[in-house]
Amino acid sequence: MSFVQYLKDKRYFFAVYVVMMLFVSLIMFVSANGQDALNDIAYTNTGCFFFAALYVTIGYFYRKSFYKELSELVGNKQEDWAIAAMPEPQNTTQELYLNLLNQLYLEQSNGTLKLQGEIKDHQDFILSWIHEVKLPIAASRLIMENRAGKTAEYLVDKLEDELSKIDSSVEQALYYSRIDSFSRDYFITDVPLPIIVKESVKKVAKLFINKRIRPNMEELSHSVNSDSKWLFYIVNQVVANSLTYTEDGGSITFLSEEDEQEKRLLIQDTGIGIKSADLRRVFDKGFTGSIGRTHSKSTGMGLYLAKQMALKLGHDLSIQSSEGQGTTLIIHFPKVRNYDDLR
Repeated sequence: MSFVQYLKDKRYFFAVYVVMMLFVSLIMFVSANGQDALNDIAYTNTGCFFFAALYVTIGYFYRKSFYKELSELVGNKQEDWAIAAMPEPQNTTQELYLNLLNQLYLEQSNGTLKLQGEIKDHQDFILSWIHEVKLPIAASRLIMENRAGKTAEYLVDKLEDELSKIDSSVEQALYYSRIDSFSRDYFITDVPLPIIVKESVKKVAKLFINKRIRPNMEELSHSVNSDSKWLFYIVNQVVANSLTYTEDGGSITFLSEEDEQEKRLLIQDTGIGIKSADLRRVFDKGFTGSIGRTHSKSTGMGLYLAKQMALKLGHDLSIQSSEGQGTTLIIHFPKVRNYDDLR
């Protein structure tokens, strides 16, 4: 900051100074007579002007270092600069402004890191999704290329399986893209669990039949407060996961129960189970675990999305499993919940 700019900033001080000296000079003029009054006024104005100029000059050189450091930071074209490089404040006003800048800088840095993490997660999901979609497309092409000697019924059946996989991947991407706008897309009603489960089983009925897995819904009876569309997707993700890791000839049991705090939907399978080391991470984004990597059937997004949607609905998911002894996934429906707060 130049001395001229500093003087411009002090213009209100000079205005007050001029008004004050005019007032003092007027009082002195009416209080005395003749040449003595004029001499006193001249001496007083000269002395006060000297001290005012000295105050302004010393103030400029005192604050010059602060303004110089601040100007250098403003002219710094680097994308990132440390807040620790800010000059030391010389008064309370400067300290408040620097504290405000520090707070804004930290919030902007945290927001940038969060956004970068979300972008990376989105990119990872897109890459995983593309890989998953390409597999059934490639399989469909192989089926068509090797159609010689195959009946139309056989080809339709195989192509239908691959289309089902593509449909599942597209549906997952759709729900993933809409999860952040959930608060604008839910409608809470009384949802019968038997209807939701039956629709979910019906959607993958062919896989149940092909793997000779028996769905058991005899102990399913409760209704819950939820959004039928989102709850159907949650249940469908859990069922698809159970089917993936349940061997041929196994079974998946659906049952509901209730106590004073909540209602619960339990989905139990006789599959290969989950290692204890992986159990606490099954709901993490992108986590496939040792079993997922071994079977090459998992993207790590199904249970993550199911968990996030359940939480947004005011529900929750928990899991119980032992390796080689099957898995039980529990959807919790708390009875006390203000659904106006969902977002």
